[in-house]
Amino acid sequence: MKFLDKLALKHRSTFTMNQYHAAYKLYLTKILNRSWDVPFPYAKRHKKLPIVLSRTEVAIIIENTKNSKHKLLLALAYGSGMRVSEVVSLKTGDLNLDELSILIKDAKGGKDRISVVPETLINDLRNMVAGKNTNDYLFESERGGKLTTRTAQIVFEKSLKLAGILKPATFHSLRHSFATHLLENGVDVRYIQKLLGHASISTTQLYTKVTNPALLNIESPL
Repeated sequence: MKFLDKLALKHRSTFTMNQYHAAYKLYLTKILNRSWDVPFPYAKRHKKLPIVLSRTEVAIIIENTKNSKHKLLLALAYGSGMRVSEVVSLKTGDLNLDELSILIKDAKGGKDRISVVPETLINDLRNMVAGKNTNDYLFESERGGKLTTRTAQIVFEKSLKLAGILKPATFHSLRHSFATHLLENGVDVRYIQKLLGHASISTTQLYTKVTNPALLNIESPL
């Protein structure tokens, strides 16, 4: 345990500490068949707040995406709260444009879920699915098949740069922004949990630390 003590004194990250902790415990109990009776707790990991874009910033990013297909991809990812892997895996049959809903299949944890489709994107989506089979990918690559997640991330990164936004945002920030903006609109956190597909409500409640709708109406005394 002196080794872990030294790591702690060197202010190593909690992730590093816990990796060495788990590895040593596994070696001791499974390889050496010895009991684990060391009172050395796992380091408590600090939860960083998500990077959230304002509504204006999201609009500017989408506006600076010149390719119409890529523009729709970013807009739908934000408007439905999808992960990058989910949006590139969408098939035309997953959309129910009449009911403004979208079926996200085999999401994180192997579960399907339903999310919303922004009404403002209906015409663009109808044009996108026209002539396609229900099993065709919604956002196909130029060579056929679905876009890679890295391609979608590069699209976002380029648009972020063109927009002149300096926040260290990533594609996933669109999902964070979706949840935060719904909270600001007064949507119950339990509904947001369902839309995001979180197994635990505590994961969704992290967004309450990013925004407090009641505080938004308070003016500074200065």
